[in-house]
Amino acid sequence: MICLTLAVGWGFAAYVRCYFPNNSKIILDTWLVCNLLLYDIWKHMLRFLSLYRNRVIQRMKLNTANGNSFAFICEDINDLEHSAQRNLPRVSVIMPLKGFGEHNLQNWRTQITSLYGGPLEFLFVVESAEDPAYHAVSSLILEFQDSVDAKIVIAGLSTTCSQKIHNQLVGVERMHKDSKYVLFLDDDIRLHPGSIGALTAEMEKNPEIFIQTGYPLDLPSGSLGSYCIYEYHMPCSMGFATGGKTFFLWGGCMMMHAQDFRKDLYGVVSGLQDGGYSDDMTLAAIAGQHNRLIWSPPVAVFPHPLASDLSFPRYWNYLRKQTFVLESYISKVNWLMNRALFATHCYLSWGFVWPYAMALIHLAAFVRAPFSGSTYSEAFSSSCGLSLASCLLISTVIELLSMWNLTKLEIQLCNLLSPEGPTVSLGSYNWGLVFLAMLVDNFLYPISAIRSRFSQSINWSGVRYHLEKGKISKIERSMANGPSYSDLAWKRLYGKRQIHRSTSFISYLSRKYCPLAPTKEV
Repeated sequence: MICLTLAVGWGFAAYVRCYFPNNSKIILDTWLVCNLLLYDIWKHMLRFLSLYRNRVIQRMKLNTANGNSFAFICEDINDLEHSAQRNLPRVSVIMPLKGFGEHNLQNWRTQITSLYGGPLEFLFVVESAEDPAYHAVSSLILEFQDSVDAKIVIAGLSTTCSQKIHNQLVGVERMHKDSKYVLFLDDDIRLHPGSIGALTAEMEKNPEIFIQTGYPLDLPSGSLGSYCIYEYHMPCSMGFATGGKTFFLWGGCMMMHAQDFRKDLYGVVSGLQDGGYSDDMTLAAIAGQHNRLIWSPPVAVFPHPLASDLSFPRYWNYLRKQTFVLESYISKVNWLMNRALFATHCYLSWGFVWPYAMALIHLAAFVRAPFSGSTYSEAFSSSCGLSLASCLLISTVIELLSMWNLTKLEIQLCNLLSPEGPTVSLGSYNWGLVFLAMLVDNFLYPISAIRSRFSQSINWSGVRYHLEKGKISKIERSMANGPSYSDLAWKRLYGKRQIHRSTSFISYLSRKYCPLAPTKEV
């Protein structure tokens, strides 16, 4: 896309110099036309992805019409025969947890009530028994103890990598020795009943797959911050909707060969453990370095409900964590790719926003024309700015329609894949806020990226990580001064704080040297 944009931009610059007068205004209008090209590219890519999703939906409807009532689980109903199910490989699902929020319990229910017919275990990994998620998961496991193989693993504090990566690696150490595949899931997505089976089937069909991934469909809660997150993820969804090979990887859903972790193939364990900050960026870099396959099946799209009270400051903190990812790397090539992505994203983000400001200037000049002794016709004919602003308006409407169409099809697909789950509706989306979020998010991204570039530290769920040469060099934990809730899901990160100003010295000593017995792991 970058090469095509440059080629067309240079061609237009040559056209301008040949057919238009030498005027500084032409340079500004060239920016506008270049961004019209970006709109056009995005429009056609979204249209292609919509057609692809539509084929998947039509195939599911056709299978249902032909008598397969379980088309949301598998395409061939014969795959549900006992002879086929008993040969399915063992899968270990590892879920690193931190805190407890609004949608967690519902999300966990969808994850453990999978209709996968093979051996399956769920490992909920928490930092300590004092994590609010510990007690919530304990109750959930007790509820399903007769039908689900699930347990809680206490990982302890991380010292050389992010807490999430530490929890994932501890879960890998505790997984069943016969597990063939390991699936990492975030706690903020709703899994479909047939998702684990679909991912496993792709791994069995193509052993060359190194990592299999999916992507979330954000469900905005109504605030501007939630729409900014939806808009931030929407362009990235194009890279995951290929229906196969991709270069993108999302840490919220990653299935890999368990043996790769046992053998530390390509340094997947050491690469994550040695100063790793982002699980998906690190594994994507390893896959790219060794030319390994990342796969994204068309049905791997998961509803991602956002917190109902997601404020704008919390969105900003989330954006800071996303841009901070570009500061972590594991190799020189990875560093160069991150720097190229940093520069490209910053240019395209601000290049996306400024044409709207320029279009407003053209419109203001047109409205002001009668007050300066000119007529509207003279003002319109003397400048091509209004024509370009009109094209910008048309392309914006087309883009929003394309986003609406793609979101509609993904919602329809999610509803088909989870027929008994909560119905997702397109009617809750406010497309005026979507447009506003596009401007806000693209304006703030370079600011956040530049700040991350110079700060080299970030607070993630109450833990401050410091980077040095792309790897975590220092970890600071301050429960007293840190936030009590996470930014995105507004999850309660800690239980009741143990020490208060009103606490007596004797009760403090009794808690310190005679602690309560820890809660038994399930």
